[in-house]
Amino acid sequence: MLAGCLAEAGFQIVDAPELAHVLVYNTCAVKQPTEDKIFHMLKRVPKGKKLVVVGCLPIINFERLSREIRFNAVAGPALGEKIVEIVRKVVDGEQVYALNSATVNKPCLLLPRKRVSSIIGIVPISYGCLGSCAYCCVIFARGSLRSYDIEEVVERVKLDIQDGIREIWLTAQDTACYGRDKGATLVDLLDAISAIEGNFYVRVGMMTPNFVIDILDELIEAFRHKRIFKFLHLPVQSGDNEVLKLMKRHYTVEDYKQIVEKFRGRIPEITLSTDIICGFPGETREAFRNSLKLIRETKPDVVNISKFFPRPGTEASKMQEFFVSPSEIKRRSRAMSELAKEMGLLNNRRWVGWRGQILIDEKGKAGSLVGRNYTYKPIVLQEASNELFGKFTHVEVVEATATFLRGKIFSPT
Repeated sequence: MLAGCLAEAGFQIVDAPELAHVLVYNTCAVKQPTEDKIFHMLKRVPKGKKLVVVGCLPIINFERLSREIRFNAVAGPALGEKIVEIVRKVVDGEQVYALNSATVNKPCLLLPRKRVSSIIGIVPISYGCLGSCAYCCVIFARGSLRSYDIEEVVERVKLDIQDGIREIWLTAQDTACYGRDKGATLVDLLDAISAIEGNFYVRVGMMTPNFVIDILDELIEAFRHKRIFKFLHLPVQSGDNEVLKLMKRHYTVEDYKQIVEKFRGRIPEITLSTDIICGFPGETREAFRNSLKLIRETKPDVVNISKFFPRPGTEASKMQEFFVSPSEIKRRSRAMSELAKEMGLLNNRRWVGWRGQILIDEKGKAGSLVGRNYTYKPIVLQEASNELFGKFTHVEVVEATATFLRGKIFSPT
């Protein structure tokens, strides 16, 4: 969207930093390793280029940014068309600080775009959230929940489909709390999108368990529609209720298990993705064993594992007396990774022999293509023709690994 607005205003978007007069970095700082990676990139900006740093990083750690990086402008996330004025001022030699409105911005979804993918359309359905997680710094940058109207999201999806998009990603800090500031729900939105004409899939982004509980039955029914990927991203973060309280996650392990059980009862083949933080302050060895136990019991297809890092301004950063040692966090992360791979392989082996339709949405390594089936399982096709990119095709799964499936093309009779 930023690139689209700049191009619409007459700026030329170039492919390499060396060719640019102005470099705009749209940043993330949700985790310490992510922040460090961004700083590494910013320090490699070629000399003589004007630098604009936008997104969450300038809000979350402005002190470090101003200390380590020489920039011409900083601004928060969700700028939309405001990026044009900022870049124009930088071109004119001004120093710009535009951080005040970061937690209230919500750009129009119908703004011009310069697509990264010709197949995947990314559609934010809200900004901000209703959470108060003790470890999370994103709330400082994104603010409280601001949902788009259903009509605006539907119009954006329609435009994407008309533009050839075949895979819609609905994104938010928490998709489950969508609409609660407007008297609507995620179910209402999914029903409206599912009614759109066209041949496309929808992937629903991360949802927090406590906001799923009160719409659970209706949400499962919405997920049963043929256009919705049977893919549930439900971060549990810990398998121990005491740690969840310390994290200020407003649900229990039992709530999480209830959601998983009900989804699998109605959609047995659903792909379950969850998140785990290893080494949160106060996480005892017994608490960590409870997390391992939960993963064994619920057998998620994907486990996104994070080592705890204290983030600026968060409650967790002030819990130093309860910090877990870095070596112990590393040990726990390694143990969780091994278990996650075991669960991933166990689940994926069940797909060997499956035949069905996939959408080719990604170019893989060594000339391969990657497609997704109706449960968003990644299926790799070796030495496939690039002409298949962006198209639906039929495959048979011939091999399983912990993180993806291998397939071969076949013609259905």
